[in-house]
Amino acid sequence: MTRALAARTEPSSLGGRALAAALLAMAVAAPFVFYPVFLMKALCFALFACAFNLLIGYVGLASFGHAAFFGWASYMTAYSVKYWALSPVAGILAGTALAAVMGAAFGWLAIRRQGIYFAMVTLALAQMVYFVALEAKFTGGEDGIQAVPRGTILGLIDLNQPLVMYYFVLAVFLVGFAIIMRAINSPFGQVLKAIRENEPRAVSLGYRADHYKLLAFILSATLSGLAGATKALVFQLASLTDVYWGTSGDVLLMTLLGGIGTVLGPVLGAFTMVAMENYLAQFGSWVTVIQGVIFVVCVLTFRRGVVGEIARRWPRWQARLTGRDAALDRH
Repeated sequence: MTRALAARTEPSSLGGRALAAALLAMAVAAPFVFYPVFLMKALCFALFACAFNLLIGYVGLASFGHAAFFGWASYMTAYSVKYWALSPVAGILAGTALAAVMGAAFGWLAIRRQGIYFAMVTLALAQMVYFVALEAKFTGGEDGIQAVPRGTILGLIDLNQPLVMYYFVLAVFLVGFAIIMRAINSPFGQVLKAIRENEPRAVSLGYRADHYKLLAFILSATLSGLAGATKALVFQLASLTDVYWGTSGDVLLMTLLGGIGTVLGPVLGAFTMVAMENYLAQFGSWVTVIQGVIFVVCVLTFRRGVVGEIARRWPRWQARLTGRDAALDRH
């Protein structure tokens, strides 16, 4: 029985490693095929979507205010690098730390409610800090913080070079993605799934649900801040768009499109949305209409998201292939 179990799990493990290696190889070679700035933007939003998915997909909490962490981390990084002359790594860490502190404050207030009430609390808090960003002088108001220097790492690695900057963003994404993978595959992640499925039962087993939800909220906010801080260096700009509630809506659409509760779904959704924004820009104001039509078609066709639907149907496809191969062997 043990051998049979090992034989059954080993191919899937090897398949997962092979897929990870193939995706990493594609990511390394991508800037030689696609425009590096497009790829960097997609990676930043992919990390943002993965962080958001950690909260909605594995805890079941739908936040409408994650743009606050994404945008304010962007402001902090831009300001500290430009006016405090911090290194790019220190600036990103400063932005990420601010997002973590905001996540702790927002989470402490928001997790007291559930469902639509939780979503409305997060939206209200995000709108409050949006108006602070609009009126505050150090954020630049409607102009934002522009001409943010990318700088160098240890005086040796010049981030002003597009390829160098791309691989730096890729490294940041991989670190954030690894943290998310470690979280969801740990005992902590299993408790989060138990709370999502049946919170009263998890509480009856002795787990402090609010404690775990707060930790998940802080981790999600921190990684969202990491994405926003990195984006500030990519575009050398921190603007009100990053703090606006529409950005929270965009990341929700990315997660829904790729598949809530899947590992690679948010990544696919982010790349798809950013690609549509870039390659459909020639249609002007019709871009939003085209995006809406594509999104509706995808939701009707892939109700669990693209990756979620593939994951659901994959065992059936595999069984058909296995049955077909067995039939061929008998003949």
